[in-house]
Amino acid sequence: MQTENALSKSISYLALLTGTLLLIPLAAMQFTDEVTWSLSDFILAGILIFGTGMSYLLITRKSAQLAYRVAVGLGLFAGLFLILANLAVGIIGSEDNLINLWYFGVILAGIAGSLLVRFHPKGMAFTMLAMILAQASVTLAAINKGMHLEPFSPLVEILGINALFIVLFAISGLLFWYSDVISSNNNQDGVRS
Repeated sequence: MQTENALSKSISYLALLTGTLLLIPLAAMQFTDEVTWSLSDFILAGILIFGTGMSYLLITRKSAQLAYRVAVGLGLFAGLFLILANLAVGIIGSEDNLINLWYFGVILAGIAGSLLVRFHPKGMAFTMLAMILAQASVTLAAINKGMHLEPFSPLVEILGINALFIVLFAISGLLFWYSDVISSNNNQDGVRS
């Protein structure tokens, strides 16, 4: 019963956090014409933020291991940031550039891999590696297609933003790997006792 109360309390905090985060673009719309969100933009952002938070709560609820919890949080944050940035302004050129759709393949690789390995740390480390390779593939394809030339995005911008996501996924993967090592060592210690 106590676990259910803790989960419902966490969900309440998550709903409050989601609403608070959505106040940022709402407030910005009052002061600038640069931010123009429609009702559907708010709904989609709310679903993505709340859904990411719920995913974190459900995936980490049975793990007390800090490395695993941070790895999950970092991986989910990077995925959410990738989706929101891509939808808002586009990573390469504008949000209307079709190559930006390829980034959803990175997210799909993460979802499919996570489900396939059932969120076990070692499998999640390999899932993060798959996401890194997918992210790098999109980057190389964009450069190969000449997206670093005018009127799209400069090469430094393409490399920089994609490198950011690759680093975030890599740190998450390393934390998953570390979490697996800790779990393996704890299991071996339990067998020896």
